[in-house]
Amino acid sequence: MAVLLILVFSCLIFRSLGLVGVSAFATWQACARDALSLMLVFTGVSHFTFMKEDFVRMMPSSVPRPRDMVYFTGLCEIAGAAGLLLPEFRRAAAYSLVAFFLAVLPANVHAARARVTLRGKPVTSLWLRIPMQMLFIALALWSAR
Repeated sequence: MAVLLILVFSCLIFRSLGLVGVSAFATWQACARDALSLMLVFTGVSHFTFMKEDFVRMMPSSVPRPRDMVYFTGLCEIAGAAGLLLPEFRRAAAYSLVAFFLAVLPANVHAARARVTLRGKPVTSLWLRIPMQMLFIALALWSAR
């Protein structure tokens, strides 16, 4: 749920900056793209903190070397965020993020069903997680335009 709050509030803050004349935030599309990037940096960095063990528990048992996968997915999120911010890489980053969001969905489903906790709180339930993933995909695709 925190990631959704980061996404929404940063987008609104960026758009407010655009309304007062900051040209980088002149459009909703730019604000949504930058908010998605900020959210991805936040989530990506968390894969290298004390939270990594929570993410390891999110992995289905069929995933080999789950800790390495947590590090890899964190790097993917950070790389995707950077790619969205660089116009020459934006389209490739957006499509790669779509594939990423689809690839991590099984871990999110597993975590919800197994009642895994993040920082001692239950992970986002499926009724919210799946629409969130669809929102992230839609924003990534919109960013590619």
